[in-house]
Amino acid sequence: MMRQTQGRLNVAQPAPTVGASTLTLSSAQFRDGGTVPVEQVGSGGCTGMNVSPALSWSGAPTGTVSYVLTTYDPDAPTGSGFWHWVVYNIPASASSLDKGAGSGTFNLPAGAMQVNNDGGSAGYTGPCPPPGPAHHYIFTLYALNKTLDLPAGASAAYVGFNLNGATIAKTSISATYGR
Repeated sequence: MMRQTQGRLNVAQPAPTVGASTLTLSSAQFRDGGTVPVEQVGSGGCTGMNVSPALSWSGAPTGTVSYVLTTYDPDAPTGSGFWHWVVYNIPASASSLDKGAGSGTFNLPAGAMQVNNDGGSAGYTGPCPPPGPAHHYIFTLYALNKTLDLPAGASAAYVGFNLNGATIAKTSISATYGR
């Protein structure tokens, strides 16, 4: 058996301090386990307004340098789910994103960046699943011990890969939507 040593991809491992924390995440638009409101539902083929929800958090651990926020639908019929929103390099001084921050003119905290969602555009794209069972939409906030240095055009999966080794705490809330 031949072993490849040159050009090997080194996978970053989770930071050793990841574990239980007091980091919490909430939304003024929906409760954890609730239903995504029409205002936050997608407008392409659905009847929503595609406005990103207000999100707030507290309890950041010592050493937090930045945050990453992701919104993911694991039930999408793609084989790999669907990334609805990814914001990275949210400064540690931030404790919220305003309603609509990921929509329209992108009113994000200074330094925060968005990557393209799986719909191919930067910013938030609301739920619009095919008719059938409701899908789950998971909003996850990661506290990082650094900012991410990502190339232009980075994908949501690439952001996820780079969270390894930098995440010191994370928390999630979820909501459902079906039609």
